[in-house]
Amino acid sequence: MKYINAAEVLPKYLLAEIQKYVRGEILYIPIGDEHLKWGEKNGSKSYFEIRNKQIKKQYKNGDTLKQISQEFGLAYETVRKIVYKT
Repeated sequence: MKYINAAEVLPKYLLAEIQKYVRGEILYIPIGDEHLKWGEKNGSKSYFEIRNKQIKKQYKNGDTLKQISQEFGLAYETVRKIVYKT
């Protein structure tokens, strides 16, 4: 996150209004409603959704939790949680 001087980017009336509440402090202004959820920007979310569907499919087809955990390089408990999660 980069520091920006508010006096350089905000109109004077808005800066004066903000100074009524905060003066000489660092103020974080979050992104508006278009905030992305975890993993949506870099594709991690879809990767894990696809992987977890594959794990569930293999379990339904008869693979054991141990076989799946070895194939995917995951802990046995992690695979168990994925399989039994509704």
